[in-house]
Amino acid sequence: GDSTSAGRAGGAALTAEPAALSPSATFGGTTATGGSPSGGVVALTPDVTGRLDDAIKQVMNRASLPGVIVGYTTPAGGYQRAFGAADKVAGTPMTPDLYTRIGSVTKTLTTSAVLRLADQGRLGLDDPVSKYVPNVPGGDGITLRQLGDMRSGLYNYTDDPDFQQALFSDPNRSFTPDQLLAYAFRHASNFAPDSKFEYSNTNAILLGQVVEKVGGQPLGDFLRTQVFAPAGLNRTVFPTDATIPDPHAHGYTNQTPNGSTQDATTWNPSWGWAAGAAISGLADLQSWSKVLATGMPLFNQATQTERLKFKDTGSPDVAYGFGLFNTHGWIGHNGSLPGYETVAVYLPAAQASLVVLVNTDTLYQGSEPSTLLAKAITQIVSPGNVYTLPATMAPSSTSTSAPPSPSASASVSGSSPASASPTAGGSAPAPTPGTTGGMTPSASLYLS
Repeated sequence: GDSTSAGRAGGAALTAEPAALSPSATFGGTTATGGSPSGGVVALTPDVTGRLDDAIKQVMNRASLPGVIVGYTTPAGGYQRAFGAADKVAGTPMTPDLYTRIGSVTKTLTTSAVLRLADQGRLGLDDPVSKYVPNVPGGDGITLRQLGDMRSGLYNYTDDPDFQQALFSDPNRSFTPDQLLAYAFRHASNFAPDSKFEYSNTNAILLGQVVEKVGGQPLGDFLRTQVFAPAGLNRTVFPTDATIPDPHAHGYTNQTPNGSTQDATTWNPSWGWAAGAAISGLADLQSWSKVLATGMPLFNQATQTERLKFKDTGSPDVAYGFGLFNTHGWIGHNGSLPGYETVAVYLPAAQASLVVLVNTDTLYQGSEPSTLLAKAITQIVSPGNVYTLPATMAPSSTSTSAPPSPSASASVSGSSPASASPTAGGSAPAPTPGTTGGMTPSASLYLS
């Protein structure tokens, strides 16, 4: 996710040993043996699955990750594993059925709700946001499309020092969307609309408000009936409080005022709202990654074509569309918030989906653990399409081992209630270098 790391201090002080592999690799209807699957992906032979096991465990050991869940599926077979601990205190193992907080992958849900309304003729992507939400600075000149494309220029509220102080000082605090926007709107815009890309959580909050206005109901209700149900997502939740369904993985973060590692499982995600508050799990995210890349069954093809108009982000490795990115062919989003990281992407050429869930957001040498894992996995299974998120796009890249101070800028990019200076959001492209992504190392809280 894009997070700028804010209290990412101290490096990962997590010392969980990767536990034994949970379930064994599962192969779909046809066993993958030899042969070359379509789309340039490698067949899942026993040798390849062994290499995947080793690569994942190597990243876990190096980055001291408590637990990891990986699901990779293709028409020719799949790989599903859970490693390590879901609860470091109780020693409960990670299993593929656990709920986790998905941070900025929430942005794919919010933008899909907007597209659903567009598909129904209830709004237009080129409508100004001022048509639906009052008092947005320059709102007459900012379109819904520019919000979804991360090209509005609006200041990212998670970068605001007072917001970070409020979040850091009380992770259980409940924020309203209007309170979040107030932190953003007291700052001037960073650039004219559509002049460039800059990841901003503010954009997603506004789109959530648009959905509520046009849909006529709370965002969570609209998502449940108009996005989750038709997409077949039975274990995805948009919470209105800090609870998380059972069974769930505990999440661990060092985005704390003194840089110590804490259990952030029940930190209130209201600060991320439409940008990062959702909860999901492996099976739903595997299905969802395909929906994101294909549009089926949520939208007609014309609407999906608009979603996939990927634009330059300033990085040769990542382009950004309407609430999703494309990194070397893999389409989807990532997410990071205190305690959890997520990758949910789909490679259309191979009809392959990849989901990575990690129960910590603590950086390893400036890199997000979910990015390290997705890169290591795709180097093996899709060497021609390697998942690559540049550090400047992932805000957490700025974190160092210095403890952050609450006033430091935290990067919040999805819905991470801890420190919050969002530089990147849940998606790879975080802020442009020099903006949110380049925060002082000791200070950024992030939500990606």
